[in-house]
Amino acid sequence: MSEQSITPSSASVSQELLDRAAAHVAAGGLLVLPTDTVYGIGTIASDADAVSRLLAAKGRGRQMPPPVLVAGPEQLDGVVAEVPDTARALMGAFWPGALTIILDAAPDLGWDLGETGGTIAVRMPDDPTALALLRATGPMAVTSANHTGEPPATDATSGTAAFPGRVTPASEAADDVDILLLDGGPTPGPVPSSIVSLAGDKALAPALVRDGVLTRAQLAEVLDPVLAAAGAPVIGSGE
Repeated sequence: MSEQSITPSSASVSQELLDRAAAHVAAGGLLVLPTDTVYGIGTIASDADAVSRLLAAKGRGRQMPPPVLVAGPEQLDGVVAEVPDTARALMGAFWPGALTIILDAAPDLGWDLGETGGTIAVRMPDDPTALALLRATGPMAVTSANHTGEPPATDATSGTAAFPGRVTPASEAADDVDILLLDGGPTPGPVPSSIVSLAGDKALAPALVRDGVLTRAQLAEVLDPVLAAAGAPVIGSGE
């Protein structure tokens, strides 16, 4: 874990709880945490065993690898192969925020998130508690805090209920904790982040993989000037 001090994001999340959550994650533990969309469950992205336990808790196979949350574009160094101009434009406009971007993973990354096909989905959430945590832990593999097929959790209560008998609040942490909960209050959900692929040949031919908080028109407004400057077909702002 980084030696960087964590700054509490709100009165509801103390320095002590953030430190406890960061230590749990750094040790390969699973954490239920708030984001700017829904509650997520995550762990340190570089720990293959921890990611395997994350997928198992979610009830998801390796064919559905989790996205990775970062505290900012600087945490993408060594994680992605490159950040194309289209990605930089989207990050400048919508990060932090509800946009997940799929990019080519760095060839020597060495992480095992599942069957990624050499890509990685990354996002910087617009939630001060999550960002404070990510600044301390580094990139985390995070998926929505629910069992696959169930509605996403939008508060700590539903995040806890998604994993019956397994979740311990950070305020009550004991020595033997399965899944720790960092309660940051209710989240805006249930609409998830929008997902755009810029991997492979999609850098100049972006593909909207999932509709979410951001509309096609919002994305096109940012991407079309970049694509036009590169001589690539624009997306257009039609829904």
